[in-house]
Amino acid sequence: MTTTLTPAQRVGSTWMVLALACASQFMVILDASIVNVALPSVREELGFTSTGLAWVVNGYLLTFAGFMLLGGRAADLFGPRRMLIAGLFVFSASSLAGGLASTPGILVTARIAQGVGAAMMAPATLAVINTSFTEPSARAKAFGVWSASGGVGGTAGALAGGAITTGLSWRWVFLINVPIGAVLIAVALMSLAGARTGRRESLDLVGAVTGTAGLAALIYGVMRSADHGWSSWPIVGPVAAGLLLLLAFVVVEARFARRPMVPLRLFKIQGVAVGNGMLLLFGGIGIAMWYFSSLFLQNVLGFSALQAGLGQTPAAVMFMVIARWSAPLLPRFGVRPLVLAGSTFFVVGFGWFSLAHADSGYAAGVLGPTLLVAVGIGLTFPTLMAAATADVTEGDAGTVGGLANTAGQVGGSIGLAVLATVAGSSPTTAATGYDLVFVIAAGLGATIAALSILLPRRR
Repeated sequence: MTTTLTPAQRVGSTWMVLALACASQFMVILDASIVNVALPSVREELGFTSTGLAWVVNGYLLTFAGFMLLGGRAADLFGPRRMLIAGLFVFSASSLAGGLASTPGILVTARIAQGVGAAMMAPATLAVINTSFTEPSARAKAFGVWSASGGVGGTAGALAGGAITTGLSWRWVFLINVPIGAVLIAVALMSLAGARTGRRESLDLVGAVTGTAGLAALIYGVMRSADHGWSSWPIVGPVAAGLLLLLAFVVVEARFARRPMVPLRLFKIQGVAVGNGMLLLFGGIGIAMWYFSSLFLQNVLGFSALQAGLGQTPAAVMFMVIARWSAPLLPRFGVRPLVLAGSTFFVVGFGWFSLAHADSGYAAGVLGPTLLVAVGIGLTFPTLMAAATADVTEGDAGTVGGLANTAGQVGGSIGLAVLATVAGSSPTTAATGYDLVFVIAAGLGATIAALSILLPRRR
């Protein structure tokens, strides 16, 4: 049942609500990357195999992306406050289990549970922002800050992981989430005291099973492409099963579900349909920027992991600044001009990056192009998220937030698998493979520019 409240009752102190949403999103994105630097220490202490070690990362990403739609719908049915608090509790408890893990199996299980907690938190943060900030310019600014917090989390992962592992222990990479999670739960209880409590509807169980299993199978198959050929059964089997389950999910939602998990009527909203499609493409651009620029710094220019993290810091700062500054432009100019401008920076930046080689040096080969791409991300990401979650009722805010997050995560997973194959296909040097990756990323930017005409005209 949805409770009608005044804006002040519903959001409490809006700055605290925004801080809570941003801090939660920061934790979610941080934990996708902070573990990477700690993996050698984890392997040495717990005795992981090479294949098993990958699932310390993949287990989190798989359940995070796979359960996002379910998490979004649950936020609508049970209320974003309940889901955010429950997600924070699951995330913190599984972080404690991971930090105390004594065997590989316990750690991987904890990471899988962490991904479930993250999938509950991420859509709830968007729902909280969407329902708390109803005035267009305020909502645009909130989305800009929220987007920047995710970018900070992604970049801070490498630096924080290296510092914590070196100064304390790899276990503190997980344990540090416990006190932070406890504080955020307390803040949520206070700042979201007047948030809506959801509505009394049953969950679409068939849709939840087919949708979640379909996404998980698809992403699982794509993740395994690093170890198997694309035509091999370990890839084709899960991908085919995932696609069939997602097809069944669409049929169930359209024909049989009384209260569908993802109402297909949402895709009649122009911003939701086009915005989510463009977020799929944007996922590949994000991977090309942060993941492959780090590999270029390490494998071509010879940087250490910590140096590579520091080398990406200027671009991360640029992204944060532009994401914050672009927010007031959204209600003034609308989504199309900002997406078109951001896409132009993608094409120019990645085109420049594709010319880099071992003798280019950091300033000319990496710093310049990554700053341009960061400007494009700062303009485009919060704009697309705003477009993909606008024009929906309060009761659908969690579902739409789950859709937008899922689109970005699935796009990133597929983009990573495809671009990693491209990067490894060069018969000459590593730099040549990365150059091909950046050419494809420039093509994705051009595609987003062409599709921007389909975005809503409204500001």
